[in-house]
Amino acid sequence: MINNVNSVSSLSMTRGLAGIEPENSTASSAAESAANDGGFAAVLSNVAKGAVNTLKNAESMSFAGIKGTATTREVVDAVMQAQQTLQTAIALRDKVVSAFLEVTKMQM
Repeated sequence: MINNVNSVSSLSMTRGLAGIEPENSTASSAAESAANDGGFAAVLSNVAKGAVNTLKNAESMSFAGIKGTATTREVVDAVMQAQQTLQTAIALRDKVVSAFLEVTKMQM
């Protein structure tokens, strides 16, 4: 049973978030140029990077909890923070889609 728990860390590579590296992303160069501009795109880029980092932290904390290197409190805090971040991202996405639909309904 313990050997199976130790092999759980290999599952991290099969997750979608584990493969995301901001430095290797093609969107990172666009995000870096937007960050230099200091515009709305830079703000959204920073929010997206923060959300991905929060989700990665929750995933790694979950694996640390399974391995026994993290306390239950730390795992719960990380997962709850990731849940809140995900809900915020979903709400932001819904607002962007709603705004886009409103713009497309406008008459020229």
